[in-house]
Amino acid sequence: MLFFLVMTAASFSLFGFLIGLWANDWQKLQVIPLMVMTPLTFLGGAFYSISMLPPFWQTVSLFNPVVYLISGMRWAFYGQSDVAPMLSAAMIGLFFLVCLVAVTYIFRSGWRLR
Repeated sequence: MLFFLVMTAASFSLFGFLIGLWANDWQKLQVIPLMVMTPLTFLGGAFYSISMLPPFWQTVSLFNPVVYLISGMRWAFYGQSDVAPMLSAAMIGLFFLVCLVAVTYIFRSGWRLR
């Protein structure tokens, strides 16, 4: 549980840093959480199990990265998950690495840093 909690928090912290650098103003800052993250969370099985969906939509749901975050936390708390816990851990690790590489690149290049 601690792994899923720390990796999810660290990944979203890095992702928030990227959004903060990308946004020029407060309106742009709210676009990603409002138009991207909220729908992905609602469609990621936060309030239902994706096994309740028809087979086609179950497959489509597996392309949603939030499914793996929610599934990992659900496994940690309840011992049940829609996706294998190791796959969830791998996907969270991949998301973390992508965000970390992007932040590292930004710091090295100095893009939009003052």
